[in-house]
This record gives sequence, C-alpha cells and structure tokens, in this order.
Amino acid sequence: MIIDFHVHTAHYQSMTRSYLDLLRRQWGDRFDWMIQTYSSPEAFLGLMDEGGIDYAVILAELAPITTGISDNEYVAEFCSKSPRLIPFASINPYTISRPSEELERLVRDHGFRGLKLYPTYQHYYPGDAMIYPSYAKARELGIPVLLHIGSSVLAGSRLKYGDPIYLDDVAVDFPELILIQSHSGRPFWYDKAFALARIHENVYMEVAGLPPQRLLSYFPELERIAEKVIYGSDWPGVPTIKENIQTLKGLTMSEDSKRKILGANAARVLGIADR
Repeated sequence: MIIDFHVHTAHYQSMTRSYLDLLRRQWGDRFDWMIQTYSSPEAFLGLMDEGGIDYAVILAELAPITTGISDNEYVAEFCSKSPRLIPFASINPYTISRPSEELERLVRDHGFRGLKLYPTYQHYYPGDAMIYPSYAKARELGIPVLLHIGSSVLAGSRLKYGDPIYLDDVAVDFPELILIQSHSGRPFWYDKAFALARIHENVYMEVAGLPPQRLLSYFPELERIAEKVIYGSDWPGVPTIKENIQTLKGLTMSEDSKRKILGANAARVLGIADR
C-alpha cells in the first residue's frame, strides 16, 4: 500500500503571488494545464493510479498571507468523490473565533479525518496557548495533527515558528495525540525533528518536499525509526510523484522499512487496514 500524506489541491479560491510564482517555476508551460486538469477529483485519482498511490491526504489551507485559501468546504467536496481521498481540515486561530468548535463541526458534518496546522504561514509557535484548544479537541475526536515544521521559501513566512523544539511541549502535554512533523525540520532542524520522533511515542516525521534521494543524507539513522516516518509528496509543489516514489523504493533500506514509510505507518495513523 502507498499513501501520499501531503497533497494540496490544484484549485485555490485565492492564491498569493509568491505561491503562484513557485508553482509556475515548478510546472513551467504546463501550469495552466495542471490547474485545469487536476481541479477535477477524477483527474487527480488518475494521477494517483499512475503513481500506484492507494490513498491521498488532501489538505485544506487557510493561509492568506503566504499561500492563499483552499477552504475546508472545497476540500470536503473534492474528497467526497472517492474514499481514496482523505480530507484534513485547516484551522487559522487568527480568523476563526471558536477553533475547537469549528474543528468538531468539520469532523462531524464533513468527515474530516485530521487537522493541518501551518505555524510558519499563520505566525504562531506550535506550543502557543491559543492552539491548545484545537489540540485538545483533536485528541477528543481521535484525529492526528499534521504541522508544517521547517522552513518555507514563500514570501510572508516566518521561519522561527517552524523550529521543532516548540512541538516538544505539545508532545508532553498531549501524549495520546498523534503529532506529525511535515517537512521534518527542513532544512535547519533535521536533527531536532529526528530526536523528537525518537523520544516521543506520539511524534512522527513526514518527509513531504524533501528529495527522496537525499533522505539518508539528511537522516543517516532514518531506518532506526522507520515505524515513525511517513511519506508525503507536497504535490503540486513537487510535480513528479511517480518518480519520487520510485526513487524512495530504490533507497538502501530494508523492504520492510520502505513498506512502513510508503504506506503502513500512514495506514495505522489513519485507521486504514494495511494489505
């Protein structure tokens, strides 16, 4: 089984100039084609089939300063077309007055199965007290929390909020809540992200946006915690999903470790039966 734990939609209700420019650099003259084609869930499922992907986590994004708005309702509608598309909600603590109530509504009424937080985009430390009600609600609902942990090249990002050390308090205060470090501390804090996943039973690493051929350079002892590492592509920021998966399959690790990273760990977190 292969699960891509980190996919953004092609369509945003609004998109910042910085994010548009990034995608245009990535896609070149195929940018307009990508937006038009993969705004369709059916077309994106076809892309998944090409890459051998069984499930994909689709992320809402409420980050008007840095990337733009792909709202929860759009993501819920997108994912309603197939059980292979798994929606993760976005909560912006500066724009939502009762975030824990909103998260409960999204899970209850729209079937969201996780929460994505964007500290570097929305400008708060992961351990900020204003986020704690959302953590408490996620724990109560039994859903994982995926956090952007690491840097960003997008205008308006504040990198200090991406330091993994600020997730330590959350891991201690919510030991039953699954916390997943998206981007795994890229590029300043790989050692901290690795240490948190090794120390805390409830903390995982997710490797979206990292060149798979360099994973063992960034994390020489990656296989030591293979059961805590989750694959994600960061599509459409990384257009070559199929090639990335094939590169990861070719790394010098045991087949069991690669099986865990590519899908088994994510399946466990999401409550999906692994084949």
